[in-house]
Amino acid sequence: MSVIFETKRLLVRHLILDDFEAFHEMHANIKVMQYVRGKAMSYEENQEELPKLIKMYYTKENDFWIYAIRRKQDGKFLGTVALVKDKNDDDEIGYRFLEKYWRKGYGAEIVDGLIKYCKSAGFKKIIACVVMKNVASKKIIENAGFLFVKNFISEDLNLPEIKYSLEL
Repeated sequence: MSVIFETKRLLVRHLILDDFEAFHEMHANIKVMQYVRGKAMSYEENQEELPKLIKMYYTKENDFWIYAIRRKQDGKFLGTVALVKDKNDDDEIGYRFLEKYWRKGYGAEIVDGLIKYCKSAGFKKIIACVVMKNVASKKIIENAGFLFVKNFISEDLNLPEIKYSLEL
C-alpha cells in the first residue's frame, strides 16, 4: 500500500482491489456522480474501472491518477482524489466522497492536503473545475484560495462549470 499523503484525519493511498465494494457504492450513487459523469455506474462498469485505475499507477507516460481516501481512525474508504497532469501546466485536482461522508469537513480537509502535496511535489499551479450547481464544492474550492478563471460549458456533461486556479 503506497501512501501518497496524509491529513489530520485522512490517508490518501493507491487504490486496491479490496476497495471495490465501497468504490462501487460511491460510483453507483447518482447524487455522487451527477456532476462527474451525469449518471451512476453499473456494477460491471465499476468492475472494469477499478482495475484499470490501479493499472495506471504502473503505466509509463501516465498523466491521470486516482487515489483512495481512507479515514485514519478506522480505515474506512471515504472516497477518491484525482490528479491530472496537463502539458499546458493546468494540472487539475478533483475529489469525491461517498454520500454518507458529506458535510463532515472531509472535502475541505482533502483539498488542503492536495494543495500541500502538490506544493511539495513541485507543482507551480493547480486548477479545479466545478459544476456551477455543485454549491458545496464551489465553497470548498473558493475557501481554499482558488481564484475564478472562467465560466464554460463542459464537453462531457454539457453543464455550466467554473474553472478555478491556484498559484502554488
